[in-house]
Amino acid sequence: MFDVVIIGSGLGGLICGALLAKEGKHVLVLERHVQPGGCMQDYKRKGLSYDTGLHYIGGLGEGQRLRRVFDYLGLMQLPWVRMDAEGFDRVTIGQETFRFAEGYDQFVDTLAERFPEERQALLQYVTMLKQVEEVSVDSQDMFRLFGQNAFDYLNETFHDSLLLNVLSGASWKMELRRESLPLFTFAHGNSSFIGSSWRLRGSGKLLVETLADSIRNAGGEIVCQAEVEELVEKNGLLTAARCKNGETYEGSVFISDIHPVQTFSMVKESSMLKNLFRRRINSVENTVGMFTVSLMLKPGVLRYFNHNKYIYLKPNVWTVAEETEHVGGVMVSARVPEDGSDFVRQIDLLTPMQWSLCKQWENTHIGHRGEDYEKLKARMAEECICLAEKEIPGLRQMIENSYSSTPLTWHDYTMTPDGSAYGVRKDSRNLMMTMISPKTPIPNLLLTGQNLMLHGVEGVTMTALKTCGELLGVKTENLIDKN
Repeated sequence: MFDVVIIGSGLGGLICGALLAKEGKHVLVLERHVQPGGCMQDYKRKGLSYDTGLHYIGGLGEGQRLRRVFDYLGLMQLPWVRMDAEGFDRVTIGQETFRFAEGYDQFVDTLAERFPEERQALLQYVTMLKQVEEVSVDSQDMFRLFGQNAFDYLNETFHDSLLLNVLSGASWKMELRRESLPLFTFAHGNSSFIGSSWRLRGSGKLLVETLADSIRNAGGEIVCQAEVEELVEKNGLLTAARCKNGETYEGSVFISDIHPVQTFSMVKESSMLKNLFRRRINSVENTVGMFTVSLMLKPGVLRYFNHNKYIYLKPNVWTVAEETEHVGGVMVSARVPEDGSDFVRQIDLLTPMQWSLCKQWENTHIGHRGEDYEKLKARMAEECICLAEKEIPGLRQMIENSYSSTPLTWHDYTMTPDGSAYGVRKDSRNLMMTMISPKTPIPNLLLTGQNLMLHGVEGVTMTALKTCGELLGVKTENLIDKN
């Protein structure tokens, strides 16, 4: 019998496991795959490891919120590399490139050089971002900002449409959806990065291994290739997780780090889950997925650049994710050299990709999807490379190998519905239907992960704190401080 059984070993599940193990709970983490990590896991090709989801993180500077949690979990001991303070993100629209500088004052000053008439609006914007940095999870201020529409706020604040697109141009940490994206989601996805932005020298697996070691060192267990097929309920409480491999694990409390639709489908018979609740959960929409081209470059051909490049053909940043005919924008992220040289060997190119483009192959298996699927990937990879060459001339000749993935790949490896990159779509017009609480109608079943309130590394971390706070009866903001 375990105190806590966690289903899924994505970042949210591992942070919950590490926090609760530190609190003396006997923790079990169940993972369907051969390795833990979810979207934080990596894969190897020709001697190099490639990240699946992690590219950079904000909020690890002194005094920032995520730094406190990472210190507590031992994650600040990892080889973090601070990104270029003069422009950690660089947004190219047409023929112009704009820098996002570190620090709110520098951020405003840098953009005001190009948009002097918008200085006051920029000051108003960063004031709002600072307020978001201070908002605690599940507070009234957070819900108020969730009820505001991000695109409407930007339109009301800025007169120059190009600046609106520039400010949104590095927001591939979320789905830019004009009619529904909450202001809090937009602001939270940008604010901490202005404070400080960081890359790992190494893959996201370093995070996974550190958290997994923390769980095991505290007496917890992580079992892989243990796909849960049923959560057994008796007398209104969950009693066990039954896996496809025939094993059954009993627990006092259960936390699910997988999609809510999948979670509640595992509760086959329940006196607590009403049909109205099930219909509500099953009706949620999911955010867009991502197409990724991972490039292995020839040695010594391209110097490392300590920033991200976001490249658009035209100022249509808010509609790029809706396009299905051609790639309209690409993010270029370089892997920190691990050999001590000044030259980068690995670059990721990312662009939003609608599920509709690959849905016809959803019942196929990796490596057996057919020629048309490979042609689709090749066409999109080619368009991504063409866009990237606007900022890295001759990139094509530098490539030694390339590997591409679609939302279908995410769907297969992480069971993410629709291959969604950011989980359940939050809607400023309908918070009650799209904001999902860690608490569920089953008293000893809690949820965590990006599908609840916030996504991204910081969002998932704060959500995990909220989940653990619910279990322990501690306010979220006090969970770390009390230790």
